[in-house]
Amino acid sequence: MSLINDILIEESEIKNYAKGDTLAEKAEGLLKQQTETWELLRNNYSDLKKVEVRNFEFDGFNVKVQFNPGRIISSSAKVDKDSIKNRKCFLCMENLPADQKGLLFGAEYLLLCNPFPIFPHHFTIPKLDHLPQMIIGNLSDALQLSKELGKFYTVFYNGPKCGASAPDHMHYQAGNKYFMPIDDEYPSVIENSARKILQNENLTVYAVDNYLRNFISIESNSKKNIVEIFQSFYKIFEKISDDKEEPMMNVQFFWDDVKWRVIIFPRQKHRPSYYFEEGEKNIMLSPASVDLGGVNITPREEDFNKITKDQIIDIYRQVSISKEYFEYLIKEVAKFGNETEAE
Repeated sequence: MSLINDILIEESEIKNYAKGDTLAEKAEGLLKQQTETWELLRNNYSDLKKVEVRNFEFDGFNVKVQFNPGRIISSSAKVDKDSIKNRKCFLCMENLPADQKGLLFGAEYLLLCNPFPIFPHHFTIPKLDHLPQMIIGNLSDALQLSKELGKFYTVFYNGPKCGASAPDHMHYQAGNKYFMPIDDEYPSVIENSARKILQNENLTVYAVDNYLRNFISIESNSKKNIVEIFQSFYKIFEKISDDKEEPMMNVQFFWDDVKWRVIIFPRQKHRPSYYFEEGEKNIMLSPASVDLGGVNITPREEDFNKITKDQIIDIYRQVSISKEYFEYLIKEVAKFGNETEAE
């Protein structure tokens, strides 16, 4: 218990930085405190102001490419079992830097400032216990977290083979709302491109397959209904997945003061072929939730400069689930919903 007490910021201190008592306001205050007291974080947030961005326009939406050298550790992370086994877990409390402080979320999570940021405000929220990255069984936590952080932040999940650099330790991340293009574009994409595959009094499920990356979204003000439909999706996806740990996916959680929207990006590949090419063909881009949200992170300047619109299209195509499997998921999720309503 003394270890967690050493990490938690004092309530009296957070009041000097936070503008209110919500978790979102305290998180904002924590970042201010950590910027003052933690040199590594202060320097990396200062460097974040210098990142370069290119914008690529598509039909009704945009994709950004960010040159962010501070993300080289995450983009190049080795996540095979031997590499994970032979390194200390950087999300376990005993391995956190001495200057790092955090906030409790519930009884099982610690909210920390991410020292290698993509967002102007970027947080990592690991479980206190060292448990594998797995969304099933932890979904209610994400929904509650996104509601409590919803004043300022979007919450997201990277699967163990979908961008998580710590697949051995269960965690979520959070960053500023409307930083990712999808936050702004979602309403128009749904209005103009989505198929409504399921609807009842408290729940609507959409499918989108013309946004470069396929996704399924769930909208509801009922945590119970979201968990139920997500679990059904998970079981259906598990049947066609080759991965024994968890069906490959990235998930985003957005609370709009009335309801949640949960966006699920089913995946078929961890990294695109460009990642493994040699010489000029190599592009170090390892897509995770933020990339699928429309901000592609390139930690090397040469990749930032040379990446093309066609390559972005191809990268999304390679890592996203195929059209055939996506149609199967849609059909089965709709079938589950109709069967549930009939009962």
